[in-house]
Amino acid sequence: MYIDVQQDSAGGETAEFLASEIQARRLHNFLKGRREHLALSQEDVAQRLDISGRSYGNWERGRVTQWTDEKLYALAEALEMSEYQATRLFLYAVERAPQPDLRAALHRTEPKDPAATAFLGDYTVMMDALSLPTFVIDQAWDVKMANGPYRDLFRGVRAHPTAMPSDNFLRFGLFHQDAPSIFTDHLKWQLAMLAQLSSDLERHSEDNGLQAIRRDVYRHSALRDAYLTDMPNWVMGTGADLVHHEGAVRELRHPDPHVGQQGCRLVEETPRSLKRLGLTRLTLVLIDLNERITPESCASHDRRAA
Repeated sequence: MYIDVQQDSAGGETAEFLASEIQARRLHNFLKGRREHLALSQEDVAQRLDISGRSYGNWERGRVTQWTDEKLYALAEALEMSEYQATRLFLYAVERAPQPDLRAALHRTEPKDPAATAFLGDYTVMMDALSLPTFVIDQAWDVKMANGPYRDLFRGVRAHPTAMPSDNFLRFGLFHQDAPSIFTDHLKWQLAMLAQLSSDLERHSEDNGLQAIRRDVYRHSALRDAYLTDMPNWVMGTGADLVHHEGAVRELRHPDPHVGQQGCRLVEETPRSLKRLGLTRLTLVLIDLNERITPESCASHDRRAA
């Protein structure tokens, strides 16, 4: 009887060991495949994670004593994973789905300086009091804050793994299937966004987020051709990108039927306090296409108001 118990125990340990090996191999294949898809070496990924190459080698082989959510989210970001891919990573590593609330907390812009944190909180309240869609981005166009009118503009947008307007404005305009329903004459918006991407890469050539957007542009044949041929001609003709072409009024369609088709000028208005944090505030100034704003119309409006 005692021998049988020993055999059962040994068999159980063997099965547990095999299951662990299979899980580690599956994780290894997943991470290695993703890394090679991005044309990154183990040292490249280790540098993004701020760990040694040897440590990352152990991560990729699944030789980790304990996977924490923070560690897995850092790995997903370093390998530029979509939400779907991050979920697979969690399932392979810890056999459960990720916790979205924690991921949002880890990626929220919260400076260590209490005064800066308080300023951003007050700034969010101020933005929500504005009637125009307003949002705050970092240098890779990741959306860090947005007010109610901005969310209303994109409220009907369907889920997308990498290009939600609440995550990254450029990715939404370039890759989301619903972008043409909001950005009228979508090609003009895309060309302006490609010009903005090119301009930002000239200033921030090492930014991983911008590089990832460019890689995805190259994988999309039409966008790649526009980026390499049409976009340079467009930039030469207009002399500006998405934000800094002050005279550009593009068109968009608001989901609210009472607003409908509108002209849109993208205006940058960033206070020094935001600039010190590496952030930029943009406002989508919506314009009634039947009543364009001119100095004469403003003067007329002032006379009527008086």
